[in-house]
Amino acid sequence: MVFLRKRRFHAFLLLAAMLALLFFISNSRLPQAGDGDCGAAWQPCFRSRMQNPLAPPDWVESDEAWQPNECPGQSFQAWLLLENLKLSMEDSNDILLEPYLQSWDQLLNFMDSLGSVVSFFSQKVKEKVTLLREQSIRHSTGAEGRREAYRTVRSMVETELKEEVVNFSHRTNSGCRTLLRLHRSLLWLKLLLEGLAEGPDIHGHQRTPGELSRDAYRVALAPHHPWFLRQAAEMVFFALPDRQYFLKLVCVQSQNEATPILRTIIRALTLVHKQTQQILAENDMLELP
Repeated sequence: MVFLRKRRFHAFLLLAAMLALLFFISNSRLPQAGDGDCGAAWQPCFRSRMQNPLAPPDWVESDEAWQPNECPGQSFQAWLLLENLKLSMEDSNDILLEPYLQSWDQLLNFMDSLGSVVSFFSQKVKEKVTLLREQSIRHSTGAEGRREAYRTVRSMVETELKEEVVNFSHRTNSGCRTLLRLHRSLLWLKLLLEGLAEGPDIHGHQRTPGELSRDAYRVALAPHHPWFLRQAAEMVFFALPDRQYFLKLVCVQSQNEATPILRTIIRALTLVHKQTQQILAENDMLELP
């Protein structure tokens, strides 16, 4: 029995090391975003139009009172995530790209707060957020029509189709392909939060964050990843912090306090995901290589 446990432990270490190596190789040539880089040529500073950051978001359908708290000294702020999601949906038939990317800034803060076990996924997301911002900057100069090209998801799709940037048979660095990858990761996070919002089942069992992350990964990301990465991810997720740690990220002490906040966030993520899904589906872009 001791021998089997040692073998499993060694297998976990090997998979984690190989995953870290894969992460290092895949990121060695790409710039990394950080707060200190705000305003750099490849990372513009997007300013939110917030009025009262702690006001309950009346645009979210919910029968539960949400009492938001600003978490001092913490990078992830639930109220700021919700505010940016709200701004991204100001056009009811579209997604505004700048606040959408600002939402991802907060989601990345959430992911980074979980530690190095999810660093591979968070770094890949950072790459894609950076790529979309780079493309937005390139289109922000010149004629008015060019400046509007990456204002929304629909305008980006229309521009890239017109300019034949998108390819449906082989990989390109189009904004549409990059958005699709972010879209899949958004589903993973949404499913994870849905699990965290749940209480114990009828038998009193409550799934751990590791189990929730694994199950969400199997639905949202695993179908698009190679076998090796799937196997590594399955093991790494079980090193996630416990549920109480997740509660602290939204500044609450109990599951009952966390549930209305998480459900509000989930509702907002669902609306953004649904609208993005519709735009991509309309243009047959849900399976871009």
